[in-house]
Amino acid sequence: MTQQAGKPFLYVVVCAAGIAEGVGELITAAQRRGWEVGVIATPVAMNGFFDTAAVEAGTGRPIRSAWRTPGEPRPFPPPDAVVVAPATFNTVNKWAAGLADTLAVATLCEATGLGVPVAALPRVGAALAAHPAYQDSLTRLRAMGVRFGEPCSGEDRDSAEFPWEQALDLVER
Repeated sequence: MTQQAGKPFLYVVVCAAGIAEGVGELITAAQRRGWEVGVIATPVAMNGFFDTAAVEAGTGRPIRSAWRTPGEPRPFPPPDAVVVAPATFNTVNKWAAGLADTLAVATLCEATGLGVPVAALPRVGAALAAHPAYQDSLTRLRAMGVRFGEPCSGEDRDSAEFPWEQALDLVER
């Protein structure tokens, strides 16, 4: 699928949290607001955390989770904005430290380095959210311009309660 003329392109980065099953809500909301969407998932998220076939059908594009080979064309245009939802403890900490060991985290590192608007909706349990490294990572990412939504407890299980559209509000402001 090629990008439609004049439509901004949104990267949606999906991490491995149970709430990821509802990412289709974010994609649909973004499309209603005029975005084209490409999804990049962490390797673990690809293992049953969301319906990959439904996401690919909804976006009209393959989900990316692995590096492309040299010479292989870029499957997505450059992003106009990036949303990471749900943002897990692991991804937030690796991103803040610049540990780009997966395509998903490398994409987040690159977007912040380029000044692309990035929003994150954390999904972290209370014990991990209290960890000093996580708090330091949030501070560091905010200093880099990352826009954070309200943290959502890892104990909350209902994807209908997750504030998917808040991520779009954050990148569109």
